[in-house]
Amino acid sequence: MLQSAVPILASLNTNETIAFYTEKLEFTFHSNWEGYLIFSKDNVQIHLWPTDDSAIPKNTGCYVNVTEVDELYEKYNALNIIHPNGHLKDMEWGMRQFSILDNNGNIIHFGQDIPD
Repeated sequence: MLQSAVPILASLNTNETIAFYTEKLEFTFHSNWEGYLIFSKDNVQIHLWPTDDSAIPKNTGCYVNVTEVDELYEKYNALNIIHPNGHLKDMEWGMRQFSILDNNGNIIHFGQDIPD
């Protein structure tokens, strides 16, 4: 019955968030409704809501399932946005993944199934 989910992360600065998601992550920007932002890339949507509380994004994140995780890692690593503890590695739960921090401090994990 369930088909998909859309993460809703926190945004501390509308203009900086739009720039980060469009220029660095190459998402398409769709909407800014009083600071509520909507982005998409391929089959993934990410929404962000405005806040002035910098502690919120430091405790917020999401997981994005991807293909070609190694290629995506190289691209984002070159932009210097990899989480300090989020370098590409194989995880015990069967995912090859890495993590980034967005401009607000939200953590986004990108992972691909490790084939058997």
